[in-house]
Amino acid sequence: MKPILEVVNIEKYYGGKTSVTKALNDISFTVHEGEFIGVMGPSGSGKTTLLNMIATIDEVSAGHIHLDNQDLTEIHPKKMAQFRRENLGFVFQDFNLLDTLTVGENIALALTINQYKDTEIDERVQQMAKRLGISELVDKYPYEISGGQKQRTACARALVTSPKLILADEPTGALDSKSSQILLETLSDLNRQLNATILMVTHDPYAASYCSRILFIKDGKLFTEMIRGEQPRKVFFSRILDTIALLGGEITNVH
Repeated sequence: MKPILEVVNIEKYYGGKTSVTKALNDISFTVHEGEFIGVMGPSGSGKTTLLNMIATIDEVSAGHIHLDNQDLTEIHPKKMAQFRRENLGFVFQDFNLLDTLTVGENIALALTINQYKDTEIDERVQQMAKRLGISELVDKYPYEISGGQKQRTACARALVTSPKLILADEPTGALDSKSSQILLETLSDLNRQLNATILMVTHDPYAASYCSRILFIKDGKLFTEMIRGEQPRKVFFSRILDTIALLGGEITNVH
């Protein structure tokens, strides 16, 4: 597997001359193509800040982030939106679907902005909707479907452009237990079947147990990492709980 994401000694500071807060402190790691990575840590540990750095939503104070050998810290601000559309897929806790567009139009949005041909847009939307089990919903509006269906629509939108990296921010946070399980199994299937590379920030140890590797962040530093390997998910889940206890962090949504 080739490296797709390389985070090199990144740091993030907030504040001014009199008061400086270090949100991230010399964090380095590599994500290989086809990995399903989880990022965990207590509230305030820096995991969301880390996600925002990788998403190019926020700038690093020091260090470098390389996505497929391109240095994100050197991209011109005017080209940043295009870079995100062409290289990154996003799955958010609150779905971020547009209520004025149908499910199909929401999935197609990035393709439309990137000026794909209509025939290719239709083909890609149909293929992705079928893969995620929402083909019968493409003509409905977001307010007409369930939370789980909205999140699968968000996944379809994130994947339809075949991005190099999918960033998921607490994707199960607004879902009930059954919908969460369906979404996690869907992400896991997409990871295996499409070789999709996924980086997921989560508080939920159950969600994290679907990952192939977990990075634990504490006080802005990389505390440890855990590799699942061939372990059954239930065994991996227990190990995650033990590590969270060591971190002194909160545990939420335990199924």
